[in-house]
Amino acid sequence: MVTLAICETETVNDPKVSAVDVASFYCFTPLPDCAALVAPFGQICAAQRVKGTLLLAPEGINGTIAGTAAGVERVLSHIRTLPGCANLKARRARAATMPFHRMKVRLKTEIVTMGQPGLDPLTTGSYVAPQDWNALISDPATVVIDTRNDYEVRIGSFAAAVNPATPSFRDFPAWFRQHRDRLFAGDGAPKVAMFCTGGIRCEKATAFLISEGITNVHHLQGGILNYLESVPADDSLWTGECFVFDERVAVGHGLAPGSHELCRACRAPLGAGDRASELYVVGVSCPACHAERDDGQRAGYAERHRQAGLAAARGETHIGAVLPRRALD
Repeated sequence: MVTLAICETETVNDPKVSAVDVASFYCFTPLPDCAALVAPFGQICAAQRVKGTLLLAPEGINGTIAGTAAGVERVLSHIRTLPGCANLKARRARAATMPFHRMKVRLKTEIVTMGQPGLDPLTTGSYVAPQDWNALISDPATVVIDTRNDYEVRIGSFAAAVNPATPSFRDFPAWFRQHRDRLFAGDGAPKVAMFCTGGIRCEKATAFLISEGITNVHHLQGGILNYLESVPADDSLWTGECFVFDERVAVGHGLAPGSHELCRACRAPLGAGDRASELYVVGVSCPACHAERDDGQRAGYAERHRQAGLAAARGETHIGAVLPRRALD
């Protein structure tokens, strides 16, 4: 993977960005000369004071960006000029403060890494609208699979779903092949329903299952975020919160801000119980990582946290204090 960081901008609380609009999107479409798109995207995002991450690969584009509504829309309009992206739909949300510190445009081999050469991400399962999702996953004949990573599933999921407990999406193919016989024990063609945060991993996951000979495959259109936004809480089968890959950490029904915070040492989402643990030290450690770090590492985290506090007292943001997880790996 080649990573290019474009236009590292100012602090999070940019005085010229008072109302923050957040847009998440993806599009699988052939972009054979995607390297040539990196610099123009960096330039337009800088001009519009938009921050976040854009991933470009021969298979398409994936990103989350934030800024003023007009600035974000200008960038989305530019994306829609790309081949195959004219109908790009973005998931929009609001944030109280800018959730990103800089703009990054990254060139990758895949926009969501599965590591299966030759897989066609345009050969996918059937979309299921959020309004029809409950009926599908409530059918006893349906195998429901959460395609997200273990730390995401831990804070929320659908009760009926199988949790692969994979640390990375690239582990999903091996998990499926190992557990295929158990998942589909019995007679008849298996019916599968899969879901993820915003829909992108489901595209790849359903394409993978089809390549493995499973044809009755479905996935939640727009992912969990679309479901939480579209389905009333009283009718919802979702429990917990949904992890998101920015400083909001997690959201709930109606995409309302969640209750989780990030551990600044290991980047795990922490609920109230985690933060009440004696192993939790703000900026230094949490129950998930305390045993995996030595005293020297914890001392380094403590100093970083101290520097972040000093920066906050000056009305600044210490960029090193923010360690977002790798997007969708």
